[in-house]
Amino acid sequence: MKRILIVRTSAIGDVVFASPLAAAIRRTHPDAFVAWLVEPGIDALIAHDPNVDARILWPKAEWTRLWRERRYGELWRRVRALRAELLSHRFDTVLDLQGLLKSGFLAWLAGARTRIGLGSREGSQWLMTRVVPRGGDIARISSEYLHLAEQLELDTGDFLPTLHVSADADARAHALLAEHGLTPGRYAVFAAFTTRPQKHWFEDAWQALAPALAARTGLTPVLLGGPADAESAARIAASAPGLVNLVGRTKLPEAAALVRGAGLLVGVDTGLTHMGIAFATPTVAIFGSTCPYTNTGRANARVIWLGLHCSPCKRRPTCGGAYTCLRDITPERVLDEAVKALAA
Repeated sequence: MKRILIVRTSAIGDVVFASPLAAAIRRTHPDAFVAWLVEPGIDALIAHDPNVDARILWPKAEWTRLWRERRYGELWRRVRALRAELLSHRFDTVLDLQGLLKSGFLAWLAGARTRIGLGSREGSQWLMTRVVPRGGDIARISSEYLHLAEQLELDTGDFLPTLHVSADADARAHALLAEHGLTPGRYAVFAAFTTRPQKHWFEDAWQALAPALAARTGLTPVLLGGPADAESAARIAASAPGLVNLVGRTKLPEAAALVRGAGLLVGVDTGLTHMGIAFATPTVAIFGSTCPYTNTGRANARVIWLGLHCSPCKRRPTCGGAYTCLRDITPERVLDEAVKALAA
């Protein structure tokens, strides 16, 4: 393993979970060249990782648009251009961490003699030279990637998610904080938003938590999220006096810097929450419909999951939108866990 390509193109949380793999490769093969194939935007998570020598961008959105517009000739040219870029690195080993047909195809494009897929399915197993079944202790954060590293006989170390922030991103984050009279360590990030409603804690719960947390800890709640979350964020902020709403005002590097500088993070099962654990920020993670990691590897991280008989339901909720697995998690419970995380 001298020239290695990691294929984990998305999503934010999964890239965070996979982040220790590059360091494990470096410890085992100090002279290896390690590259990561990732989607634009998400590449910011690994941009400053000293164990990643190169980022190769897969413009998934552009390829999808060309396919929908039936511009097959241009799409083929883009595919050939990516293949040429991959071949120029002369990879001898590719690690497909997603195990899907799309990621398997990208791994195959690299032309490496050894292609190792993690739990490969959808036909991607036929594009691999070796498939490692998914395994590991599902209660532990990053478990499936730790399992792969063990199967590859890598030096895993503590194998905890680790991220790096640039000085420029830090400066932009500090400027945002300064607009509201805040300084690092004196605010609590609320990561309230994610991709599916069955992973969301309720707006009224955030509204109740914000003033109670500020009163008990002295930390100012700061709400983060993307432009698509603006309407919900505005409703939360309207009934949470003192909360600072920065939703839609940060790109991923600035959001990461804000998470790193926070005194506390409270969030649902979403990328920003997992980043809190990566930065060793005191964190309370709220899980409902998805399978949680209960072993975070961090003494200052707390996980709340009620373990109802219907949970995890993942993408197939059976509660008719009641989402009891989250509704029954009270602001008082979250606040108590936050105090414990801070004490740790």
